[in-house]
Order: sequence, then structure tokens, then C-alpha cells
Amino acid sequence: MAQPEKRVRPREPGAKLRPMNREEISAISHADHPIKAPLHDDSVRALLARALPRGDERLLDLGCGSAEWLLRALEGHPDARAVGVDISTTALAEARERAARRGVADRLELHQVPAADFAAGHGFDVVLSVGAVHAFGGLLATVEAAGRHLAPGGRILVGDGFWQSPPTEEVVEMMGDSADLAGTLELLAEAGWTTVHGHVSSRAELDGYEWACWGSLASWALDHPEDPEAAEVLALSSQRYRDWTRLYRDCWGFVTLILRRTPEALR
Repeated sequence: MAQPEKRVRPREPGAKLRPMNREEISAISHADHPIKAPLHDDSVRALLARALPRGDERLLDLGCGSAEWLLRALEGHPDARAVGVDISTTALAEARERAARRGVADRLELHQVPAADFAAGHGFDVVLSVGAVHAFGGLLATVEAAGRHLAPGGRILVGDGFWQSPPTEEVVEMMGDSADLAGTLELLAEAGWTTVHGHVSSRAELDGYEWACWGSLASWALDHPEDPEAAEVLALSSQRYRDWTRLYRDCWGFVTLILRRTPEALR
């Protein structure tokens, strides 16, 4: 896996750098885990194979970031085409560079626009949003937004957290409220969506994601002791480790679902 880039941010002597923003922190923490969700590579491949049964589908990722889901879909399905939407200049530039390096740039279209504002002249066979439902205000709002871009018979690939056991008030305050797995499926069914496949992240996937993210932050800080933000990044890593091990490790899970719209006649 790729390692965080070992460099100190350039500055003039005596100049103070601005604090890192959320996007910069995210880029460092996901350096060893480009799929920004607790899923192993085999799980990603299996989900994409289920979501693209023909292999020539048109895909849309709402909030694609560096477009890792789309890149893997295009690599595994040479006849597929994809569109990614995100507001991050940095993430989209990285997506373009990765697409060119991996030989799929001619089949990937990227737009710098808020996902809620994106408009296309056609529907998509697969609409993705994994680990990014906060951008729309929750799972149901995300699925509703994705559904507006869906071609007849199309599929939504969506991933979100759920409670594996009842959380404490402190965890809910920190992470936001959610439902358990059964409640999640029931809410989607009531909203008119049928789950046709799913993957519940294993303990190894959940733990591996946390180790990768917070370990990458710690490694970056240790590799950049001269950087003015190094101490704060190291402290953030320690805080995230504490939150994970003491608060939510035993109650939080992650599920990735493939959904199809339920016909009115079957509701």
C-alpha cells in the first residue's frame, strides 16, 4: 500500500503555516486505505461485481473524492464508463492522476460541483455513495438523491454505519444517531427500496480501517517532526485511537448495500 509522502510543507523562515484543514487530515489518514470505508479489497471487488452484472454499465459516484471506487470498477470492467462528482480540487486532481496512471482516464469524467447540484442528461445504471452519506444529511436522504440519477432497473451502491449494539449517549453525540442493521433495512424498505445484496464489514475490516487511518496520522507526525502541525496531528491520532478503543469499537458496524427500486405493484 502507498505510504504517506515524506515531506515538510514549504515555508519562508519565520512564517507560520495555517492549520491543516479536514481535507488534508483525511488525505494523510487514508494514505494506506484509499477506499475510505472499512472494506477489504476482496469485498470491494465482490460488491462491484454484483453491482455491474453486465460489465458495460454507466456509473455515477456522488462525492467521489479521489474516485477509488470508480477506478476499480473501470479497471475490472473494460466496457464500463463512469462519472465522479466532488467539490475538492485536490481530490479530483488526484483522481485524474490515478486514472491516467491506471489507464482508465478515457472512460472517467469528473465534475467539481456539489453532489446535490449535479445534473446529467441521462440516468445511470449504478449510483454510488459509500461512507459519504453525511454530505446529504443521512442514509435515506442519500438514497433519495442517488435515486434521482438512476436509470430504470438501475442499482444504488451505498455504505453507512449502523449500531451492532446499543451505543452510549457519548457515542451518539460524537458520531450521530443511526439504526441497527435490521432497522436500517426496514427504513430502506419503507422508503421503497429493495436490498438485493449486502456486505457487513468484518471485525478484521473494521479494525484494519481504524489501524490504517490513525496509524497513518501517527506515522506522518513522526516522519515530519519539523512541521508546526506535527504535534497536533500526533495528538489527533492518539485521540482517535482512544475514541475507537474506549467508545465505539464494540458498538459500531458498517454495511454496504446494493439497492433496487421496489415497483409500486410489489409494495
